[in-house]
Amino acid sequence: MDDQEPETALSAYSGPDAVPTEWSRARAELAAAEVYWLSTVRPDGRPHVTPLLAIWLDGALYFCTGPEERKARNLAGNLNCVLTTGHNTLDGLDLVIEGTAEKSSDLAELSRVADAYESKYGPHFAPDGTWAGLGDAIRRAEALVYRVAPEVGFGFGKGRPFSQTRWGFS
Repeated sequence: MDDQEPETALSAYSGPDAVPTEWSRARAELAAAEVYWLSTVRPDGRPHVTPLLAIWLDGALYFCTGPEERKARNLAGNLNCVLTTGHNTLDGLDLVIEGTAEKSSDLAELSRVADAYESKYGPHFAPDGTWAGLGDAIRRAEALVYRVAPEVGFGFGKGRPFSQTRWGFS
């Protein structure tokens, strides 16, 4: 699946000289980020947020989890979620992607996802790495893998000028 080109709009909350952030820049930063934050909704309506690893592939963010983890249990009841990433500084670009999580079960797709994780996170997936064996677990469909295609995205450009861009995907 190809990346979709969204409708782009600059928010009124942006600085006077700001311009919208191009989706190509946001997409590159989504692909390069190391840590993401996933927000889901618990069955009682309370929010749940957790850090995780993710990859950008075929126009979507992918992440994985175990079936008993809180995020998986939350998604079983409500597939709406938000993924965020950015910079812990007052410069750079913070990104928010809203979407609906879809379980991935196609073995060819899972193989591409595993390859992308191993390529991106390298030594962390090696035999003595923190997530050793996860790539193979993804390929064997032993880990739950979710795909989140953007429905709405926001980019918060920090520094001068401050910008707030909204991307709409149809």
